[in-house]
Amino acid sequence: MKDVSTGRRTQMTFLGHATFRLDSPEGRQVIVDPWTHRNPLCPPALREVGPLDLALVTHGHHDHLGDLFTLVRDTHPRIVAVAELGHWMRRRGLHRVQTMNLGGVLELEGVEVVMTPAAHSSSIDDEPQVNAGVAAGFVLGFSDGLRVYHAGDTAAFSGMALIREVHRPQIALLPMGDEHTMAPTEAAVATRLLGVRRVVPMHYGIEPGSQDVPGRFREALDHAGLRDVEVLAMQPGDTGTWDASGSAFS
Repeated sequence: MKDVSTGRRTQMTFLGHATFRLDSPEGRQVIVDPWTHRNPLCPPALREVGPLDLALVTHGHHDHLGDLFTLVRDTHPRIVAVAELGHWMRRRGLHRVQTMNLGGVLELEGVEVVMTPAAHSSSIDDEPQVNAGVAAGFVLGFSDGLRVYHAGDTAAFSGMALIREVHRPQIALLPMGDEHTMAPTEAAVATRLLGVRRVVPMHYGIEPGSQDVPGRFREALDHAGLRDVEVLAMQPGDTGTWDASGSAFS
């Protein structure tokens, strides 16, 4: 992706759990795992996300597929999902569904979209007989140089080293809430495999006792010798802006 010199920088807003909204330098609105209306962590004022250009879904579980059908009803963005989940979406009446599969790379609305593996399951909670394909993650590349890895739901896996080598993310959004994803200690191993210097913890805070995840992750990183990794403990509603000149996110 080349810098188109718009003067704007990518912004990323955390909407709680695993839902993120990204505003590209060209003003394209991207949402990943669009769970806002029924997401208990999403600030009420942000549940209506407004116009969207891209809606990316990592897998079929309710807290990731979420409120997709409600949010895209009026704005009709391009929807990106793994092939089987995308076919189900079309059968359910959604339009402009772009299917991909693991390793696929597309440029959509000026954003490079890479679909990566994830070590997790996938299903439609209300239709367990449906083949929803495999769980996935995404690396998103923006024209100001920012490359963000949204891991979806996953455990750490050796292929994260390949994501590092091939797709070079600078920021990783990693699930680490225990029980349904990896825990902070394993997330520290994932951080080492990815080689990233900045990590946003996600997929925690709903289950009792999970509010301390960022602190536990910091301890795990320090224990693993990764003291130079910055933990970006975003709260729901927080927005960060990429500063390409300093390779910083604040």
